[in-house]
Amino acid sequence: MNKLLATVAVIGSLGFASSALAEEYATVTNVKPNYQNVQVPRHRTDCRVNQLPIYGNVQRQSSTADTIVGAVIGGAIGNQIGNGSGKDAATVLGAIIGADVANKRNNQQQQIIGYREEQTCNNVTYYETQEELTNYTIRYEWRGIVGKTVTYNNYRVGDRIPVRVSIQAK
Repeated sequence: MNKLLATVAVIGSLGFASSALAEEYATVTNVKPNYQNVQVPRHRTDCRVNQLPIYGNVQRQSSTADTIVGAVIGGAIGNQIGNGSGKDAATVLGAIIGADVANKRNNQQQQIIGYREEQTCNNVTYYETQEELTNYTIRYEWRGIVGKTVTYNNYRVGDRIPVRVSIQAK
């Protein structure tokens, strides 16, 4: 038992003496990179071709019925305006104007006469999941003692790293 205590005391004093006099180095035995998933914004432009209508006036043959209806309405309005002998003239003039308006209105009609292509583009932002390296977990050994730590340094197996050794009595 005394030999064991003496051996521990000598090793302990050597540890204090050597750490006080020189830096201690451990050997890296394992390196594991650690990753985390992050959302990275990406951008793209989406374009598409749209068919847009082209409007134009189209000549159309007016019907006799449209002209007659216009004349009747114009005559009725003219009849309300005129007095005495002018009433007949106002009625005739209203009928002529009504027929002319109906005829011109029905002669031209706005409608789609064709289509044109137009490209529209939009900027779109989307997110992509990407693995990002955060740090490394390394295992190391110093004089038969194995340790583990997390570091931002990219060590390789076999690298020698400085370590702080301390021994405390209970």
